[in-house]
Amino acid sequence: MDIEYEMTGDGQPLLLIMGLGGQLTSWPPGVVDAFVHRGFRVITFDNRDSGLSSKGTMAVPPRWRQLAATVVRRLARSEYVLADMADDALGLLSALNIEGAHVVGISMGAMIAQSMAITSPERVLSLTSIMSTTGNPKVGRMALRLLRLLPQLTRADEQHFVDNQVEIFRHISGPAFDAIEGRAIIEADTARSYCPDGTVRQTMAIIASPDRTPQLRRLDIPTLVIHGLVDPLVQPSGGMATTSAVPGARLVMYPDMGHDLPAARLNEIADLIAEHTARGNEHRARSTLQTSFV
Repeated sequence: MDIEYEMTGDGQPLLLIMGLGGQLTSWPPGVVDAFVHRGFRVITFDNRDSGLSSKGTMAVPPRWRQLAATVVRRLARSEYVLADMADDALGLLSALNIEGAHVVGISMGAMIAQSMAITSPERVLSLTSIMSTTGNPKVGRMALRLLRLLPQLTRADEQHFVDNQVEIFRHISGPAFDAIEGRAIIEADTARSYCPDGTVRQTMAIIASPDRTPQLRRLDIPTLVIHGLVDPLVQPSGGMATTSAVPGARLVMYPDMGHDLPAARLNEIADLIAEHTARGNEHRARSTLQTSFV
């Protein structure tokens, strides 16, 4: 498994995990710099089946089965699950000789971050879960209007891919969505790597993964949950359920945020996460001190 990554800045490691079909280049302009400016060593990477990282080999299911699997989870067939993608991220940290990091994930990336915290809590200094959910199929469901729209917008060849992606983001983002900026990111990402089959395999991995709620209830990691009140892709109940599941988790919701990171909120969110990582450091120091006395 080859994982493409970039590392920027100095200081404590902050691992940013991208969402479904996204690449390390998909972060909105200014995100990485915002955290570098706040003293972090920022690590971004391509999940498997996206960007320049290794691709899966399993043939994607026909469209009818893809759509059916979104409704009936047992129909999902996948060569890997979110826990495997979490192992990829942990393996990257090991390759970089990083014992522990603050972990921030968005959407599917937050599901991966949650899985990292479940399987290797000693390596996650703090957890930030943005616009995501627990894996419980009863919460964080896609809005019905979007469910009706996606089949049309995902049935496209490479020639129409960018146009359809812009239209998808227009429907899932908040009111401040910038179509020009969004198109520029999507065009650059598509030129870097075009792998729609990989996105389907990632989708099947999400659906085939179990509900994480029981494991999240056992976490002892400072957790921040950020969600948009107008998110139609992962509706707010997903963020609320995540907060309820993790002991002591803090929930922050924005009325002007959909399934995106609004540019106007970038510095506010970066400050929020920086403050959260400081609490994570304090928690780790207390835990280490208690362990040394035992």
